[in-house]
Amino acid sequence: MQRIRLRYAKRGRLRFTSHRDFQRAFERALRRAEVPMAYSAGFTPHPKVSYAGAAPTGTASEAEYLEIALTAPRDPVVLRELLDTSLPPGLDVVEAVEARTTGFAERLTASAWELRLDGVEPAEAERAVRAFLDAPAVEVQRQTKKGLRTFDARAAVASLRTVPAAADAGSDRPGAGPCAILRLVVRHLTPAVRPDDVLTGLRAAAGLAPPVPPGVTRLAQGPLDEENGTVTDPLAPDRDATPAATAHGPTA
Repeated sequence: MQRIRLRYAKRGRLRFTSHRDFQRAFERALRRAEVPMAYSAGFTPHPKVSYAGAAPTGTASEAEYLEIALTAPRDPVVLRELLDTSLPPGLDVVEAVEARTTGFAERLTASAWELRLDGVEPAEAERAVRAFLDAPAVEVQRQTKKGLRTFDARAAVASLRTVPAAADAGSDRPGAGPCAILRLVVRHLTPAVRPDDVLTGLRAAAGLAPPVPPGVTRLAQGPLDEENGTVTDPLAPDRDATPAATAHGPTA
């Protein structure tokens, strides 16, 4: 059995695709591409696909990950091209590597996000960022399946900063007007702290309230470098491992 790890993106209008919608589209793409999938046992066999850390519906992402199990070996580069062609534009398979290590899910300890705040002056955003970072704790509330939860959004944030609007070149932001751009790195804790929780925290800490819904994009997902607060590539260990050291254990 061969295992392939894929990085895919949700772009443009396809950011509104739910995780379940993507699962259906991806399984159709597997059939179109004639991928020799391994299937589970039992009365209702299904393709062996493991998803990790899916972004919330409505957010764009450049760093979603999954792993598939094959019954026959395939070239990851060719497989990526076949699957990308079989998916609709906006659901894009951007990278594929053979799984040569174990514990992949445990590497996904943090995410880097970009928040585009239309209608917000950069100076106002900078003031809110400083207030949020200076606070020892920023409690927010969110409705979950277990009821209303209160948790500290500040504890999950490894870094938070504003960046110049020029860094947003190529954005599809309509019209003109002020626009603040935030970059943040969030640790994957329990309960999970999402970008909208950080925005709620910015409102609580400094009264920052964007007049329109923000544009949110996950830029990276992987191991957190605590020294500089950046997210590193979770597929690097698989690229670096030699074929002789390949370990096809079950994904975490």
